[in-house]
Amino acid sequence: MPELPEVETVCRGLIGVLKGRRFAKVELRRKDLRIPFPKGLAAALTGRRVERIYRRAKYIMMALDDGQVLIIHLGMSGRMVIVKDASSPGAHDHVIFTTDKGTEIRFNDPRRFGLMTLAAAAELDQHKLFRHLGADAVGDVFSPAMLSAALKGRKTSIKVALLDQRIVVGVGNIYACESLFRAGISPKRKAGSVAGPRAEALVPAIKQVLAEAIAAGGSSLRDHVQPSGELGYFQNAWKVYGREGESCGCGSNKAPVDHKVKRIVQGGRSTFFCPYRQT
Repeated sequence: MPELPEVETVCRGLIGVLKGRRFAKVELRRKDLRIPFPKGLAAALTGRRVERIYRRAKYIMMALDDGQVLIIHLGMSGRMVIVKDASSPGAHDHVIFTTDKGTEIRFNDPRRFGLMTLAAAAELDQHKLFRHLGADAVGDVFSPAMLSAALKGRKTSIKVALLDQRIVVGVGNIYACESLFRAGISPKRKAGSVAGPRAEALVPAIKQVLAEAIAAGGSSLRDHVQPSGELGYFQNAWKVYGREGESCGCGSNKAPVDHKVKRIVQGGRSTFFCPYRQT
């Protein structure tokens, strides 16, 4: 599933072709994705101007000139693709947007775990998709003090806690592993024990990892591509994720430089870490 950097990358890639443009035509090529499309969605979008494109949690948000916001979630395999040729839509091109400038953007989703819906901008804070969410991981509200308070007394592992969107939004499996490595914190450590000095190290590590991933266009595994069709390349900078049995290269004094990354399963997800650097 695309995580915060991938969604942020998609938003930035769409701004150049959609911000300030009107939807001249919107074609829904099926009735639903993960949930049904709102009734009359195509008609409601046609003629509307996109005032702003931004990310909220892991959702793409398009603020329209009538006070409504188009909310898009990419699910497991969704892509927003700017079409550069006159090719016919594919079987998995489920929504096609055409702007008043003639640019075509397709929402492609082979597994159909994504979603697309409309909501009033004034009601977003209470919307069922957002009202339960914690602070955004790259926002100013997310701080060591805030994380310490959220983790106080929690007995679950810190890795599992970071994936809880009620605590912090946007730290998915890849970036939780990489951030814990950078902060030198074991993913098995109880979340409550990370409050205080360890949170002082972890929050900057999370912000730095996410910022670097955004600058690299995200991580391309199976499905993520930028709207332009380019791949992200942060996967080339991974120190531990997906590298079981390889060296993390941390140069720990407790072991040879070529010691091996380990993999465990936590909360049904693979966790990769360096047992020497991370304590």
